[in-house]
Amino acid sequence: MASILSVKDVGKTYQSAGKSLMVLQQIDFEVDEASTVSIVGPSGSGKTTLLGLCAGLDRTSTGNIVLNGIQLDNLTEDERAWVRNQYVGFIFQNFQLLPTLTALENVMVPLELRGERNSKAIALALLDKVGLADRGHHYPLQLSGGEQQRVSIARAFSNAPKILFADEPTGNLDADTSENIEKLLFDLNTDAGTTLVLVTHDLELASKTQRIIRMKGGTVISDTMVQDKES
Repeated sequence: MASILSVKDVGKTYQSAGKSLMVLQQIDFEVDEASTVSIVGPSGSGKTTLLGLCAGLDRTSTGNIVLNGIQLDNLTEDERAWVRNQYVGFIFQNFQLLPTLTALENVMVPLELRGERNSKAIALALLDKVGLADRGHHYPLQLSGGEQQRVSIARAFSNAPKILFADEPTGNLDADTSENIEKLLFDLNTDAGTTLVLVTHDLELASKTQRIIRMKGGTVISDTMVQDKES
């Protein structure tokens, strides 16, 4: 199976108060197309930083990341934004919906940025797929947390991404809502053949992916396949 994401000897260091803070060091792994991978570890282990680097939201300090055959590290911010718009979906723990736009408009934004002519029809179809066909005219504050997360998932799939990154996608949700969101993510992964890479502290959710990468102290400490995973 072909690799869609390659992470080679990646490190990330931030400058803070005149000092260097190393957040990641010597990270190496590859992700196959259409696979599901979870990244787990304690707070401060570098999971979210790594996810952002893989998605092209930030640039590595050392090493290189290749996404869908494109090396991200030497790209400008505009070029990385283009790569994200073409190939990447991203789901944030805190939803990051635009509060002054309706659910429908939030999903339409990336479609319109791509110059999609049928942005409204596509956005309506995506909202229908996540069970919110009748909530498109509501603003984020008029929606529950679970509904907001479903809008963010519809938005993340608006560009039919080849790879979806999800940062604690159920972290702010109750158990029943979390289960619905999980099913939605895996169903969309199966239906669209989209690679799913998620950061989670929920080991039960992690066990539903095909592979678990464990991190501690900014390094990968284990990388294992999950046996007998039910799709």
